[in-house]
Amino acid sequence: MGFKLADVLYYSIHPNEVKSIAQWYTWHEPVHERDETKEDPSLQTCFKLLVLTSRSFSAVIQELHPELLLPVALFYLVLRGLDTIEDDMTIPLDNKEALLRNFHDILEKDGWKFDGNGPDEKDRDVLVQFPDVVTEFKKIKPAYRAIVKDIAKQMGNGMADYAINAEHNANGVNTIEDYNMYCHYVAGLVGEGLTKLFVESKLANPVLLERQHLQESMGLFLQKTNIIRDVREDFEEKRRFWPKEIWSKYVDKFEDLFKPENIDIAMNCSSEMILNALTHADECMFYLAGLKEQSVFNFAAIPQAMAIATLEVLFRNPKVFRRNVKITKGQACQIMIESTQNHQILCEVFRKFAKKIHRKNTPKDPNFLQISIACGKIEQFIESLYPTQDPKAIAQLQSTQAGTEKSAIDKVKAEQAKSDTIFLFIAVIGSLFFLTVIMIWVAYLFGARFDVAIAELMKGRLGRGSPLEAKEAIRRYDHGEL
Repeated sequence: MGFKLADVLYYSIHPNEVKSIAQWYTWHEPVHERDETKEDPSLQTCFKLLVLTSRSFSAVIQELHPELLLPVALFYLVLRGLDTIEDDMTIPLDNKEALLRNFHDILEKDGWKFDGNGPDEKDRDVLVQFPDVVTEFKKIKPAYRAIVKDIAKQMGNGMADYAINAEHNANGVNTIEDYNMYCHYVAGLVGEGLTKLFVESKLANPVLLERQHLQESMGLFLQKTNIIRDVREDFEEKRRFWPKEIWSKYVDKFEDLFKPENIDIAMNCSSEMILNALTHADECMFYLAGLKEQSVFNFAAIPQAMAIATLEVLFRNPKVFRRNVKITKGQACQIMIESTQNHQILCEVFRKFAKKIHRKNTPKDPNFLQISIACGKIEQFIESLYPTQDPKAIAQLQSTQAGTEKSAIDKVKAEQAKSDTIFLFIAVIGSLFFLTVIMIWVAYLFGARFDVAIAELMKGRLGRGSPLEAKEAIRRYDHGEL
C-alpha cells in the first residue's frame, strides 16, 4: 500500500481508519475474479496498462462479471487514449484535431500506435502499446464494439471542437452551459456508453436507456468533482475549467482565487462550484437503483460514493487552492465497504456526507441557503426511497410517548428546582455579606473603635462586663483626641 511517515502519524490518531483498511484488504471477496492463466499476452498487457493509468478503476473493473470484463476494460483504455491526446499541449493543433476526430476508425487498425506525446505525459504508454488494445478490441462482440466506437467518435469530435476553439484555449470555459457541455463530452458520454454496455449484457434494467439525464448525471457528478479538486494543478498547467460565469462573481481575474488575501472569497467561489455538482447527486442514486447485478453495482457505486465524500472534504477547505486534496486511504476503504453492500446502504453514505456538508455550511457564504436546500434535497430523496420510520413504528412511538414525556418533564422540573434553590442560597449569602461590609464601613466612619473590640475579644471577654470594667476600658483606650 506504500505508507509514508506522514501516513503513519495520521493513522496513529485515526485507528478507525486503520481498521477499515484491514477489513477491506482482509475480508473483501470479489464477486468475480479474473483468471490470468487463460489470457493471451496482449490481454495481459491491456490489464497492465489499466493498472498503470488508474489503480482505483482497474481494481473494480477486474471484479466485473466475465461478460463485461473485457468490453469495459477496453472501453476505459480507448477513452484514456483520447484523453491523453487531448491533454497533451505539446501536440500541434492540426495533428491533435485529426487524431481526435479519427480515433474511432483506428480502433480496428492493426498495428496502430502513437509515440508523439511529450515525455512527461503520464499515460503515453497507452498509445505506444495500443496495438495490443486493438488486438483485443477486435475479439469482443460486434455489439460491444459498435457501442465503444460510437462513444469514441462523439467524444473525439467534442474534444476536437474544444481544442480548436481559440477562446476556450485562451480563457477557459465561459458559461455554465459550456461547462456542462464540456463535461458531457469528456464524462457524460462515458455514462451513456457504460449504460449501453450494461443493458446489452442484460445486467442492468433496460429502462435506464430511456433516462438519458440519469446517464448524464453519473458522468457529470464525477467529472465536476475532479475539476473542483484539481483546480490548483490545472491552474499551474494553464488550464481553466471553472466557468467564468461562476468565478467572475467573486474575483476580476481567475488567478486572483489563488492569492492568500482572497481565500475567503475563493472558498465562496468553490462553494458555488460544489453546489453545481451536488445537483446531480439524487439522479446518480436513482440510476444506481437500476443496476441489479452486484459486480456492476459495485463498479458504478464506488466512484459515486467517493465523489460525494470528496466534495465533503473539498467544501470550505482553503487547501484546495494550494494543492490537490483527496480523501485518505482509510476513508476510501470504509466507503468501499459501505457502498458495495446494497443500494440502501449506499444511499446512507450519500446521506452521511450530505449532512457533513450541511454542518460545515456557514451563513457567511452567499451560497448558504442554496447549499442547505441541495443537501436537504438529497436527504429528502433518500427518505422517499427508504423512510427512516414506518407508520407502525410511528404509531408505537406515539403510544409510549405520553408516559415518557411526563417522566422527562418531572425530571427537568426537579433539576430546575434544585438549581433554583442553590442560586437562591448563594444570592442570600451574598446579600448578607454585602450588607455587613457596608454596615462595618459606616460604623468605622462614625468613629467605631474596632481595635478595642478586637483587643477585648483577644482577652477572651466575650460577655457583657461590669460598669467598673467599662470605665477602666474607657480610661485605657480613650486618648482624648476628640
